[in-house]
Amino acid sequence: MNTKQTGDETEAKIIAALISRGYSVSIPFGDNDRYDLILETGTELHRVQCKTGWIEDDVVRFKTASKTTSDGQVEMTDYDGEIDAFGVRCKDNDALYWVPLKDAGKKSTYLRLTEPKIDHPSVKLAEQYRFDVSVP
Repeated sequence: MNTKQTGDETEAKIIAALISRGYSVSIPFGDNDRYDLILETGTELHRVQCKTGWIEDDVVRFKTASKTTSDGQVEMTDYDGEIDAFGVRCKDNDALYWVPLKDAGKKSTYLRLTEPKIDHPSVKLAEQYRFDVSVP
């Protein structure tokens, strides 16, 4: 499966999970928006960027910046101010996560699958971001 197909599968699974929970989901026309979908909760609208994560060193990792190449120059752009949350599907455990932009890193985000040995404010436990717990 190529990266486009993987991204489409992630987006479809996230949309299906949101709809099955009773949310209304809108998809912007074209590929010019920084968000992949809009979630309506009944009282709020959330711009959502869908990402595919993977397990590496006991964390679910996903990219929180987009990479574009122009004239041979690679540019990483974060989503600050352009989305409200990341919808993440981990391809290794097929779990879905909802990560508000304020909780995400600028380039990557790591969600720990097990309790860390130390208590540190930057540690994010994957369980706290599972769809069952964190979707508004």
